[in-house]
Amino acid sequence: MKAAVTRRSLMRAAATGALAVALVGSGRAQSSYPDRPIKIIVPYTAGSPNDTFARAVAPVLTLRVKQPVIVDNRAGAGTLLGVKAVMTSAPDGYTLLFTNTPTHVIAQFVADGIAYDPIRDFAPIVAVGTTSLVLVVSATTPATTLQEFIAYARSNPRKLNFGFGQGTLPHLIEAFKIATGTDIVSIPYRGGAQAITDMLGGRVDMNFGAGATLLPFIRENKIKALAVTSPTRSTELPDVPTMIECGLPSLTTVTHYGLFGLAGIPADVVTKLNGEMNEALETPEVRASMLSVGIEPMGGSPQDFAAVIAQQLQQWGPVAKAIRFRMD
Repeated sequence: MKAAVTRRSLMRAAATGALAVALVGSGRAQSSYPDRPIKIIVPYTAGSPNDTFARAVAPVLTLRVKQPVIVDNRAGAGTLLGVKAVMTSAPDGYTLLFTNTPTHVIAQFVADGIAYDPIRDFAPIVAVGTTSLVLVVSATTPATTLQEFIAYARSNPRKLNFGFGQGTLPHLIEAFKIATGTDIVSIPYRGGAQAITDMLGGRVDMNFGAGATLLPFIRENKIKALAVTSPTRSTELPDVPTMIECGLPSLTTVTHYGLFGLAGIPADVVTKLNGEMNEALETPEVRASMLSVGIEPMGGSPQDFAAVIAQQLQQWGPVAKAIRFRMD
């Protein structure tokens, strides 16, 4: 376990260093924004895929805008602690939110204490990249295919459990249970990384997670990969079928990660941040570095990102409301 963690840490450090080398001297002409450090709030635990990706983005912006870009982890309450920190900040572009689109749209349906509209209350800046999820089970689970796992779960109701980070897309295991007619106990964690730790320790039976986090454990046969949520098979896991191939097309989804500002952020600030990230994402060095930590580079306009958010809201909003799960 320690060796795997060390490898992931080195991978993140190497990617960050490569990004820095690639972008030195590549920034645009300095404008009035920014004239002080920028804070990116990440509403997830340190070491989670969202945190890893945000820390890959931060050096890109730092070197292009010539100001420090600081990642601030504010995990808790299914991402709502971090969201609240952004909502109570000034809409001036100096406090940004880095999150993923499924979480951004479903957290409002599954948590008490904060009401927000993912479209009206936030301004999409840029979709940085995408990943898909992998359904994995414990190495001790007596199943090697998703069909075998479903059959095993049906014959052992409430004897298997699923670990997930609160408010995240993996929470939608409930959709899996509905689609497969299984009764699997859901165990919420403060962050998804903690669920994986317990899976390796034999205390969690099942998880949906990002390939960047799970791939080392899959390759070392510490967990089993049964299906991916992408429309086509993953190049990193070519032998693992898609949910479509397994007869569960409704569970097909791709996670989009990106930057948001608070509603009211100046349009020229959005334009600058969007332009800087798009130019960076076009360089071979940055693309290679992001791919090394599991991000498929994306980019595009704020309007493109807004369309993705609207689509994810349409796809997952009804599911999240139907589940009726509430978080404190």
